[in-house]
Amino acid sequence: MAEKNLSAPARSRSGGSAAGVRHIKFRHTERFTVLGNHLTQHPDLSLTAIGLAAYIQSLPDGFRIGIKELAKKFAEGEGRIASALRELEAHGYLVRSKERTACGKVVTRTVFYENPAAGVRAVFADLVGAPEVPSGAEVAAAVPPSESEAVAPSKSSVVDVPTATVKPRLPLPLPMSEPTPEIRRTAGDLLAGLRGLDSRLRLAEGDIDRLVPAVAAWLERDLSVTDVRRALLTRLPDEPIHRPAGLVAHRLAVLLPPPLPVSAPPGCSLYAPPSVTRAPLQTCDGCERAFRSHVRGAKCRECRVEADDEVRIRPVLATALAA
Repeated sequence: MAEKNLSAPARSRSGGSAAGVRHIKFRHTERFTVLGNHLTQHPDLSLTAIGLAAYIQSLPDGFRIGIKELAKKFAEGEGRIASALRELEAHGYLVRSKERTACGKVVTRTVFYENPAAGVRAVFADLVGAPEVPSGAEVAAAVPPSESEAVAPSKSSVVDVPTATVKPRLPLPLPMSEPTPEIRRTAGDLLAGLRGLDSRLRLAEGDIDRLVPAVAAWLERDLSVTDVRRALLTRLPDEPIHRPAGLVAHRLAVLLPPPLPVSAPPGCSLYAPPSVTRAPLQTCDGCERAFRSHVRGAKCRECRVEADDEVRIRPVLATALAA
């Protein structure tokens, strides 16, 4: 028993099990990107979408991330890249919208949200507002005096608690002119149909009537129903929505794009084509042929050519007959 048991297992090394990944950490001081675990460990995003989101987050503002540009850099191909972008768009990390510039050109505006949940919390903070905190006098009046106190507390003993201010809500946008019945019907159908896309956005009939002018203000600014629906449904929170009408009203007021300029600014290369009035149809007096002309009683091209030839030949014939 005094001899060593050479068959005994070696002592396990400290520091945990050898199975699984082991990190060799390094503190980056330049050329690095901070990523949240809500993205890198997202349970529903594919590995391609997570990697693409990490790449997009590392890019500077203004860098083009179209499907063709990304397909030139990566080997996944346009199909997988387009599918990954749709995943990021569905989970609120990416928002793509069509906008018309002052020159009349339609461009795609892309916005990447590093933490979509933080943006949703900010929207709800603006909706709910900070709770009202009673002032110092109200706090002092609410506390009953103890039995040992014979006199009221002095002013110096009352602590002034600052009163929180509630942010004023933006008013609902209104259209420049009275919306037509067709526009009102389109806006009402859009609002009523939100519950079919998200059951939490179930609006009452009175709320729909109140929000119809705000949707009409969006539509009169050359925005489609898809644009309005995307603004109302993108980056919705995961938790229940207790005030759907307030959320919709807030987004209609805050996310309203500016109206298009009446005329393109000087120096712009893309102008709207000038309006051309088409000439009316009329019948030629010489050959009864139908043609278009702004001059009433004019002749068609063939008759005008024949008339010009007759004018040129007439002096020649007169000279020949005189000889």
